Amino acid sequence: MPTLFLAFLAAALASMGARDQLLVARLREALGANAGLLVIGWAVAIAFAALAAWAGALMGQTLFPAAKQMLLGIALVFSAVELCWPRKDTAPAEPTRSLGAIAIVLSGYALTDAARFLVFAVAVGAAMPALAAIGGALGSGAALTLGWMLGAELAGWRWLRAMRLVIGVLLGITGLFLALAARGIV
Repeated sequence: MPTLFLAFLAAALASMGARDQLLVARLREALGANAGLLVIGWAVAIAFAALAAWAGALMGQTLFPAAKQMLLGIALVFSAVELCWPRKDTAPAEPTRSLGAIAIVLSGYALTDAARFLVFAVAVGAAMPALAAIGGALGSGAALTLGWMLGAELAGWRWLRAMRLVIGVLLGITGLFLALAARGIV
């Protein structure tokens, strides 16, 4: 169960203020309370959490403990970079009503976001990677649901960027420490 809770917490925190959450919030504002938008968001969250956990489990089976620790450190550093990366956040000028197009955009965001890197990292060392997938999907889905519920109000929360920076710095320091410890430097 710690795997599920760790993946849930990591994915939920990393998804706060993320591109996918803000996109869902803005599309909800433009399109109204469309349940299809929420369903597509959850489907993408589930699919990519499962993919990240599967990749993490696959890597975890083939690596020695020190290599697992190094991979975990690298995944945390990648998550930190994604969380701290400055990006221009703009509302869609002409929102589409196509759920397929929305799914493609959300999938593109999910492919490289911090939440999936963290699910991958948890699954690398997990005895039951399926729990990492479930926790990651629930955490990401909960963040998307919050974005869907709050709409434009969420996009106006300026403290989200500061929170992402703090989490990113903490993940970066932890990742660097784990990577250096795996090499026996610290």
